[in-house]
Amino acid sequence: MRKRKYFGTDGVRGRFGDQWINPEFARRLGRAAGQVLAEQGRSSHRPLAVIGRDTRESGPVLEAALVDGLRASGVDVIRLGVAPTAAVALAVLHYGAGLGVVVTASHNPADDNGIKFFSAEGRKLTDQAEEDIERWLDDPRLNEGAARTGEVRDEPDLAFYEERLIGILPPGALQGWTIVMDAANGAGFRTGPRVLRALGARVIALGDLPDGRNINEGVGSQHPKILAARVRSEGADLGLALDGDGDRIVAVDETGEVVPGDALLALLALHALEGGKLAHRTLVVTVQSNLGLDAVLRAAGGKVERTDVGDRNVLARLVEGGFNLGGESSGHISFPEIAPAGDGLLAALKIIEVLLSSAGSPRLSQLASRFVAFPQQSEALRVEGKPDLASLPRLSAAMARAEAELGDRGRILVRYSGTEPKIRLLVEGSDRAEVRRWMQALRQAVAEDGLL
Repeated sequence: MRKRKYFGTDGVRGRFGDQWINPEFARRLGRAAGQVLAEQGRSSHRPLAVIGRDTRESGPVLEAALVDGLRASGVDVIRLGVAPTAAVALAVLHYGAGLGVVVTASHNPADDNGIKFFSAEGRKLTDQAEEDIERWLDDPRLNEGAARTGEVRDEPDLAFYEERLIGILPPGALQGWTIVMDAANGAGFRTGPRVLRALGARVIALGDLPDGRNINEGVGSQHPKILAARVRSEGADLGLALDGDGDRIVAVDETGEVVPGDALLALLALHALEGGKLAHRTLVVTVQSNLGLDAVLRAAGGKVERTDVGDRNVLARLVEGGFNLGGESSGHISFPEIAPAGDGLLAALKIIEVLLSSAGSPRLSQLASRFVAFPQQSEALRVEGKPDLASLPRLSAAMARAEAELGDRGRILVRYSGTEPKIRLLVEGSDRAEVRRWMQALRQAVAEDGLL
């Protein structure tokens, strides 16, 4: 696989108006994606794409350009309007489309935007599929010939998505509950509160007044302090925060404390494991998740499998291995047997399901306390270059000594940043002093190898 030119870890993303996040490029990107879709030739009918967006003010113009490009390649388009990323993925299946498109920059500031795609299975595109689109983007034939015009129609009703989520819990399951829901002024500002209210909850909504400029601004998963304070002042049972496109969840317990993402993964995995419902007794996480997850799952008879950073990598491994639960410590949690893409609101409902079904009706703070994080230290050091780590003798030797001494009581992670001139160091272990000692050794080795 060659290095992709336009696509990053989660679609194409950047500041609106830059070389790739602008209407002209979006139109070409839509046409290139349409060409790839047309080449697949799934049926005798014209190919179909669904498109949704978050609440950024740049969303409508990028959406319009993408639609123009898709139609020019002979693709029919269904516009969903403002919709969570997970709703777009599900809409691909609901409408039998060959492609899903989302205009969003997730948790980034309002001036940013991005474009990501879903396959006919409702999953993020493979590297190969993104490379196919990139080849068309750079192909001079992209704009040749008469444009074939696809049809477009609006389908803003997301009832198919909301009803699927409401069905996760029994009717009226949240009667008597008070939940504070922060939708980040983003794509879930309607669907989040609406689903919880349909299940009987009293919902106090925050971040539900988007104006195009205030998405993620002091609210949502990146800024849970206001949510935590409101949970305490209202005496709420739970606080939930989405990010801008609704695929990430942050939970606040009844005391107003933010629950770490790894604790949520542990809660969900242990519940499934103890009920005999965790496929292959395995939870899939990324290399960023704390080693405490391995310890608590191992003690319960389960195990943890790790992937590279990125929810796309987690989803790919879930599907490949036949697993049914995985996620990132950042709050991306996936249930591939229920939904084709990660969904913050779905994850919230599954967390509530654990609370409802546990003996004695424990509170979130009690269940989350089963996870105990290992001491951890991390640093990001600015470097002059990024030579192969194996070519650095002092760092390689320090890493080998650390891994040998820590054994299964800890771990190290050394990698270059994919977007910045930095090397990232992480040390975890059961002993805090040991963690500090090995971090100092790694830092010194990086300096001695002349990277700083």
